[in-house]
This record gives sequence, C-alpha cells and structure tokens, in this order.
Amino acid sequence: MSDVKFSKEHEWLKLDGEIATIGITKHATEMLGDIVFVELPEKGSSVVKDGNAGVVESTKAASDVYTPVSGEVVENNQSIVDDPARINSDPEDEAWFFKLKIKDKSELDTLMNKEEYEKFSKESTS
Repeated sequence: MSDVKFSKEHEWLKLDGEIATIGITKHATEMLGDIVFVELPEKGSSVVKDGNAGVVESTKAASDVYTPVSGEVVENNQSIVDDPARINSDPEDEAWFFKLKIKDKSELDTLMNKEEYEKFSKESTS
C-alpha cells in the first residue's frame, strides 16, 4: 500500500518501495486556477530536496514545483505536458508530475500526513 505525504510547498508524494510519485495538491490547483503550461524535470536528472523540479503556469500565475525529497528522476508524465488542464481535474492521481528513485528515505520524516497537511493548508489561507 502506498503512503502519501505532503510538503509545505503543496506537493504530494506517494511512496511505492524506493520510487516516489510526486505531484501538486488539489489545494495548489485551487490557488493557481486554470493550468495552461507545465515543465517537468528530465528523466535521469538528479533533484535535491526542496529544490526546483519544474514549473507550472496558470491563467493567474507561474509557480515553481519543488521536490519534497532528493533522488533521480526515473519518469515524467508527458500527458500533463500535452494537456496541462488535466492537472486541474485530477491533481492527486492521474496528473502526477514525475517519479523518482529516493536517495535518502529519512527525508520523508519532514513531510506531513494528510491530516497535518489539511490543517496546514487551512491555516495558510486564512
């Protein structure tokens, strides 16, 4: 069973063994509005925890996408590059951004569970 974690930058992470699938949260898409462009990290590239791993642009703003853990990108989701609006309709499942092989599993300890994230996101908007 995969374990879902959340970052303060509004990314989610689903862990499956050594592989983490990463995307942005529903809360992030609500803040951004209609997404019109996405740029993802290259397969094979290394990313560092809290480092910039991509860009998402909406009709309201452009925003960096950060990686909640360090690792090597093993796959990216070309379908959201081709059709960025998919991110608005299913941000926490089919519209994932990239998958990476985690370098240091202890970095997961800094992330929030669903309940902690929901509380954090409510507090950050009020």
